[in-house]
Parts: sequence; C-alpha cells; structure tokens
Amino acid sequence: MRRTLPPTSSLACFESTVRLGSVTLAAEELGLTQSAVSKRLSGLEELLGRKLFTREQRQLIPAPAAREYAKEVSEIINRLEISTARLISHGRQGGVLTVAILPTFGARWLVPRLNEFLSENPLIEINLISKISPFDFENEITDVAIHFGLPQWDKAHCEYLMDEAVVAVCEPSLLKMGKTVMDTDEIKSHTLIQHTTRPNLWNDWLKNCGSRPTGATVGPRFEFYSHVIEAALAGIGVAVLPEFLIKKELDRGMLTLAHEYRLVCKERYYAVYPAKNSHNSNVVEFVNWLKEKCEEQAELFHRITNSGR
Repeated sequence: MRRTLPPTSSLACFESTVRLGSVTLAAEELGLTQSAVSKRLSGLEELLGRKLFTREQRQLIPAPAAREYAKEVSEIINRLEISTARLISHGRQGGVLTVAILPTFGARWLVPRLNEFLSENPLIEINLISKISPFDFENEITDVAIHFGLPQWDKAHCEYLMDEAVVAVCEPSLLKMGKTVMDTDEIKSHTLIQHTTRPNLWNDWLKNCGSRPTGATVGPRFEFYSHVIEAALAGIGVAVLPEFLIKKELDRGMLTLAHEYRLVCKERYYAVYPAKNSHNSNVVEFVNWLKEKCEEQAELFHRITNSGR
C-alpha cells in the first residue's frame, strides 16, 4: 500500500517557514539557500496536491489548514530528534533525558536547582517539557514526569518526593491598617483568586481552617500557578498558593500571609516513570537527585513551621 510520507527535508523547510514567517529566515536556520527551501516547498505542495501558501505583498501566508499541519509536523520533528538522539546514545552513559514538568514548579523550583544536577552529570542532556495532566508513557516520548496528586498512574512507578503546604496570601496593602493578618470572614470579603486545575483548593482551605466555605469557588480563574501569583501581586485579591513556590515574594514582602493557617494537602509530589525505565541509569540518577533536593525542601518546611515563620 502506497503511503503518503513527504521527505523530512521538505517537512523541515515547511515547518521552519511557517514558524518564522519567511523563506529567507527558514533558509538561514536550516543552512540552505532560499531557492532550495522554495523548491522543497513547491515539491511538498505538488506531493500533497494543494497550495499551502498564498503570496501577499511579497509575503508567504500559510493557509489555515497549513498552519495546523505545521503544528503537528513541528511536534513530529521534535519527537524524531529526541528519538534519534536517544538511539545514538543508547548503551552509552549519559544521553538525552526527557522530563515532563509542571510549568510553575519547573520554573520556580526545578530550573533554579538544575545546574547542580547538570554539573554532577555532564553527559546527561536534559530536555524539559511542560505537562499539566497525566499522559500515556507508551504514546509520548518522556522518560520521567513530575506529578502532583495521588500515586496513581497506569503502568508506571510513583516515587514520593515531598508534601505540599498551601497558605492564603495577598498583596500587603489589602491588610487593614495595623493588622498583620485577616480573619476568615475578612478573607471571604475579598476576591478569591482561583486556580483552574485545582477548583476545590479554596473550599478545602476554608473548611480545614474551621470556616464555612461560602463563595469559595467564586472569583477569577487562572490555569497556571504563575498567573495566580501575578494576580495576587497585582492586588486582585487573596490566593491560596504552595508556600515553597512563593518563598521569594514572602521573603521580600511582595506578598504576605493573609492568615496563619497552613493546609498540608493530601496530594503530594511524585517522580513518575514507566516500568521499563526502572533500570535506566539516567532516570535513576535524576530521581535520586530529586529526592535529595526534596528532602532539603522538607527540612526547610519543618524549620519554618517550628519557628512560626
């Protein structure tokens, strides 16, 4: 059976042209001449039997269907590059380690510490990708994932990393003159900033704090913790956030505790990897390093708790 498989060189030219918006820039990125890129684009259009671009004032404008195709091609090319690098490094110490991370956890906790791991493991090349929800290791090229939730992931090992304590915080100007914290009724009188993927967080915090969670799910919603943090910094309202993710803002007085109560969540952080990677030296090294860093985080949490902050 004949398969419609365009040459990878043509697909690379197409993806680069759409992404950069220019044949000239695509040629520079790929180390080709403009005419070579144009020839490959024409060949791809001939193979597919449709026009992928229109010309407007000397610019190439991709058709809507071509834009969608380019997104899928980009993902495929990225996976091919990772798979090829993994094959080349197979059997050797080091190589590519693809890690799926929670966006804000990655930006605020993992990346600032990552140089230590890279210095200790110079042969390992880290490839970080952002993931919010669980996925199938069989169908996605990922060696290990950072998971927040319960230790439930089909066909995978979950290794405990650390707990999470959340606190209610706000921009200092929201506190009444002369007060260092609010009571729960005062907190509920403010806008409650919501996290889309954790819609019950305010409800849980208020109930465990001994307050009726009236109106706990009402308020502006943000998908990422980074956006929730920015909303709190902007004085939009009060937010419930993992304390370790906002340590810098608390230490600098950019945010302050709106209430002294800390809720230790039933969900926890885990390193998750497929069973087939249980003997992968890169995965083992990375997970062990994560555990070490998380133990340090736990010790810091206990010191803060015992000192009453």
